[in-house]
Amino acid sequence: MATTTLPQLKSLLNGDSVKTRFNEILGKKAPGFISSVISAVNGNTMLQTADPQSILNSAVIAATLDLPINSNLGLSAIVPYYDSKLRTTVAQFQLMYKGLIELCLRSGQFSSLIDEVVYEGQLVKKNKFTGEYIFDEDSKTSDKVIGYMAYFRLVNGFEKTHYMTVGEVEAHANKYSQSYKKGFGVWKDDFDTMARKTVLKLLLAKYAPKSIEMQRAITFDQATIKGDLTQQDTSVDEVEIEYVDNDTATDRLREMAVEAVEQPESENVNGQGLFE
Repeated sequence: MATTTLPQLKSLLNGDSVKTRFNEILGKKAPGFISSVISAVNGNTMLQTADPQSILNSAVIAATLDLPINSNLGLSAIVPYYDSKLRTTVAQFQLMYKGLIELCLRSGQFSSLIDEVVYEGQLVKKNKFTGEYIFDEDSKTSDKVIGYMAYFRLVNGFEKTHYMTVGEVEAHANKYSQSYKKGFGVWKDDFDTMARKTVLKLLLAKYAPKSIEMQRAITFDQATIKGDLTQQDTSVDEVEIEYVDNDTATDRLREMAVEAVEQPESENVNGQGLFE
């Protein structure tokens, strides 16, 4: 039976340097946020055996994005994962489905943001070359789910739709999530929500204007952060990260982050710099 690291975590959270760090990020909200971290760990037996520093690092990312760690809110979470290479349990920051939507709404650049489960009969027309999709909710012929869609329209009028079949989502999960392959975790517990988040995240990562918050969220989602983010002189944008759930994801997600930074202004759909 794995040894609990909860006492060590509580000791670290009670330390002056850690409290100072969260106070700098969250101000008056810091005490409540620290309590929510303890509550999250208390409610997850596997997380109670995770490396305490990885839990703190994940908490700092959530705090930086101002996304509470509260399962009832569904904005962000700290998720345990057993690293077979290190033979230890580590914590990952996870951006939840509602948290992704929250970051979009905060930017003030979206006039419409929709994602839905698509049932048999509701996909009327598709053209993957032009990106044109026509859906009709009243054309549903059965309760069989055939895919998932996401759509956004910016305040400047630019709009984009992304659609993935159930098979395409399953292939994506199989490629990028070891826990999905092994049949446990959030993909198993709530496939539809994870599928909707995946389609929306891919759409936003490729086509939407990216605020600093959004770029950070995409980069750190399902990542384990190395080092110590509770140190005052440590920048969240300079730390080393690893996607322990699937090693193949690390390089591609880093590339996506670089692409977001290096995308020329002429290619930005908003006509402005990517970071504001």
